[in-house]
Amino acid sequence: MPAHSRYQDIASKIRERIESGEWAPGAKLPRLDDFAAEYNANRDTVGRAIGALEAEGLVVAVQGRGILVRHGTMRPRRPRGNLVKRNAIAPGYSFPSASGQEVWTHHVEPTATVEPLNDERIARLLAVQPGSPVLRRFRVTGPVGEPPFQINTSWIHPRVADVPGVASQAPGPGDWLYRLETAGGHWPISWMEFHRARMPSKEEAALLEIPTNLPVLEIVRVGTSGHDDKPVEVTVYVVASDRVETVHVLHRDESAQEPWPDTETDGGHNAA
Repeated sequence: MPAHSRYQDIASKIRERIESGEWAPGAKLPRLDDFAAEYNANRDTVGRAIGALEAEGLVVAVQGRGILVRHGTMRPRRPRGNLVKRNAIAPGYSFPSASGQEVWTHHVEPTATVEPLNDERIARLLAVQPGSPVLRRFRVTGPVGEPPFQINTSWIHPRVADVPGVASQAPGPGDWLYRLETAGGHWPISWMEFHRARMPSKEEAALLEIPTNLPVLEIVRVGTSGHDDKPVEVTVYVVASDRVETVHVLHRDESAQEPWPDTETDGGHNAA
């Protein structure tokens, strides 16, 4: 069999085994050497087969973990609106895509460290000089029983970083924001978000268990103090694009409140 057909044949066999349920979503595939021995092929040919399956979105190579079966179309999708919810089980807040009643889990150990904020865009939004030492909260989270949903990195303004509990990991999500409002005196914090699509870094793709060619949705949230109207935190969310869809309610401008004046006589005007 020609080499170009050989790798496609192996990819087809592995694809059939995945679709038959031999390896469940999230399961680790055998090593390339094991596949090579099983299919009597060289390692490079098997590598091309796995590469083809990765391009299809069936599998993903995760550094340190091997080749994993992706959840693909079976990955749960979540609508993301604009409601911030108070948690039902512990003080704090759940932001869009999450529910105030469900439990999310950590996929890596959460950290809170003081680091230089070198991203000029985030530094500008937080109103600090680039390179300033800033408290950074890092999390990779998602609902229990699902693959990683999001990477979230929060930068806490130095003027509020010493509020008790801001750097700790509390039982409920958003607890540290509640502490800023109560112990820090910044009630009520208000938020604004900036959304954009981009390609993930290799590290982001590995953490989210997605291919590097799958776009992500980046959401930058700016939290502003209700006490002095200055920023207290900037959080960057990174979510795989196949895990979320944004939902927006459109409102009519004042100019669009009434029908077109001559609708009755000329049949109206249509616009997309």
